[in-house]
Amino acid sequence: MKTALAAPDALHPVAEKRADESGAPKRPAQVGSVPGVMKAVTHRRYGEPEVLALETLAMPVPGPDEVLVQVCAAGASIGDHHIITGKPYLIRATPFGGLPRPRNLVPGSAMAGRVAALGQNVTDFAVGDEVYGETTRGAFAEYVVVAAAKLGPRPTSLSFEEAAAVPWAVTALQALRDSGGLKPGQKVLINGASGAVGSWAVQLAKAMGAHVTAVCSPRNLARMRELGATDVIDYTKEDFVTGGPRFDVVVDLVANRSLTEFRSVLTPTGAYVACAGGGSDWVGPFGRLIVLLVMSLFTKQRLKPFVANPNRQDLAVLRDFVDSGKARPFVERRFPMAEAARALAHVGEGHAQGSTVITIAG
Repeated sequence: MKTALAAPDALHPVAEKRADESGAPKRPAQVGSVPGVMKAVTHRRYGEPEVLALETLAMPVPGPDEVLVQVCAAGASIGDHHIITGKPYLIRATPFGGLPRPRNLVPGSAMAGRVAALGQNVTDFAVGDEVYGETTRGAFAEYVVVAAAKLGPRPTSLSFEEAAAVPWAVTALQALRDSGGLKPGQKVLINGASGAVGSWAVQLAKAMGAHVTAVCSPRNLARMRELGATDVIDYTKEDFVTGGPRFDVVVDLVANRSLTEFRSVLTPTGAYVACAGGGSDWVGPFGRLIVLLVMSLFTKQRLKPFVANPNRQDLAVLRDFVDSGKARPFVERRFPMAEAARALAHVGEGHAQGSTVITIAG
């Protein structure tokens, strides 16, 4: 039986070649105590999470506007699962994928850790600072290079593992505030409220003064109320589509109903924000998003496809929400680095409660 992760003793030649061809400067401006190699979870071919391996790779080097972070914890999301499986297949044609094999050797995006080295243009951080944020790749490793603009100081009230679950809140924040235009007193429906992003959406919508309705499974009803939902809908017993138009904003994290059904519960000028989910193994949600854009031309309802934009300003907003007690991460399960494949298999099942975190270092 194949094990989830393997650990070769020597530096893999392919990894060494990729590091040498990165084009990064040889020496960053400010360097702490940084070894020459690191352990990393690698992704060399598409497939179920068991294709991941644990290898020794050359240490990445930050560019002028980047920071080298010693990773303490990283978040495992359904998005990471899509990248590892290469499904929907269209993702392989994007910068997150690659043809015929994965373009990015080390997966992972959300993380928290300590600054280990700085690029020559970075002045906002110092070696040893505790940070959190999001990158496009590489977080499932002992060290990762991150654009300085996508990092912020770690919330002081959280552990590193908890902080690694906060970057997903950027999606919830921007979906509600920017795409949805949510205002105090408005009614918002969160479809898929119990997952990593949904749990944040419920809390942030409540903190923004909205009347929150959460759609979830029976086992999550009590938790949704604890997070601040005014109303909860058990989708096994109740259909949120019934009841007519009543929501000012719908944040859809599942895409398990038709666009016509979602529009039927919106007010005449309400906003539907499509964050993820749905579609075939070939195009995934992309086909739905095209339909969304076309339909938006013929209605006063605001039909919004959504792509998150991680940035330091919103990380600061979220830190304030967290440190003031208005929102908290809910970490359902923690896995050691050697069990990263199990973590990704867990989120891939589609029934994770809250966030799943991989512990990298102490």
